[in-house]
Amino acid sequence: MVNRRLLLRTGGVAAAAALGTAAVSSTAAAAQTTEPAPFADGQHPLGSGPTDGVTRTLLQQHPSPAEGWDAVQTLVQIPRNKESGRHSHPGVEVGYIIQGDVLMEFDDRPAIRLRTGDPFFIPNGAIHNARNVGTVTTKMLSTYVVDPTKPLVTTY
Repeated sequence: MVNRRLLLRTGGVAAAAALGTAAVSSTAAAAQTTEPAPFADGQHPLGSGPTDGVTRTLLQQHPSPAEGWDAVQTLVQIPRNKESGRHSHPGVEVGYIIQGDVLMEFDDRPAIRLRTGDPFFIPNGAIHNARNVGTVTTKMLSTYVVDPTKPLVTTY
């Protein structure tokens, strides 16, 4: 069982280590694996302007039991009044809102409001934007099952 308080206090790093998972810090992630990480440095800032301060930190990456796919887990943090920016992934995203309030906007369907404790699912290739509409930094645990030959994030 994950210690949620530990995850919130440490941004996932200590929790991932406590669970015995791989790839935690930016340089340690690259040094511990020969597989390409979805982010060259383990932590990926998502742009400038409305996306300033938004980060996606790699917690772990492993080959999926389904041949040709990788399972990737990240901690996404979106400061107040910021957004991820329109983007998609080369596979599905299964997520959980650890803290905060998000308006998940889609190009091809209505937006959904997500709050602390809510799960979410984003289909393969769906263009979406996570907008922090709350009063604290939003923290999302996102797990992807993706094609490892493609970038984890494609921005629009």
